[in-house]
Amino acid sequence: MTHVLIVDDEVAMRRLLRATLTAHDFTVAEAGTLAEARRALAEGPALVILDLGLPDGDGVELVRTLRAGSATPVIIISARDREADKIRALDAGADDYLTKPFGTGELLARMRVALRHAASASGAPAPDAVFTVGPIHLDLGRHEVIVAGAPVHLTPIEFKLLTQLVQHAGKVLTHRHLLREVWGPGAVEEVHYLRVHMAALRRKIEADPGRARWLLTEPGVGYRLRDADDSTG
Repeated sequence: MTHVLIVDDEVAMRRLLRATLTAHDFTVAEAGTLAEARRALAEGPALVILDLGLPDGDGVELVRTLRAGSATPVIIISARDREADKIRALDAGADDYLTKPFGTGELLARMRVALRHAASASGAPAPDAVFTVGPIHLDLGRHEVIVAGAPVHLTPIEFKLLTQLVQHAGKVLTHRHLLREVWGPGAVEEVHYLRVHMAALRRKIEADPGRARWLLTEPGVGYRLRDADDSTG
């Protein structure tokens, strides 16, 4: 059974999450403070569900602690809905961010994606790696993209951008991450680069670019490629 650590100072929220997760065959540990959470990490949870507003500090501190030596997926659940808070948490290394109130079905879907991604992550992809997400098939070795059985021509920038999104399918990638990985460290503030190239990529990938099904925008934060069995997109 998959062990999950819930970190939230609201007892009612912890009870709701415990009931939901145990009903879906997860084992659960709880913490109401950063100090309790740090002790609970010694149990080696497979995933952490984390609130940001804790009585003894900010949950982002725990994300940074984890990322110093662990790839354990972290899903933020918080009443904070400002873009700046989301960006700070995701840039610190959180895998996803849900704003309270949220649907438990959506949380479970995001958890499945995060756990699957953690299980398959092994650093940089091999130069001949092949990825398939929904109708999108990307072959790094052949520099080839096929969508719904038809070859699609991408520019080098579009190919690099799609590679990032496919490699991290289901995970929110911030503007800064994508700009750094695709254009380099000097371009991390040039968000307009992303808007232009994502619009072009959608026109080539999506059946209806105006109602994107796969290349999703996380407003003010970044982009996410919907995972094939994630119904939240």
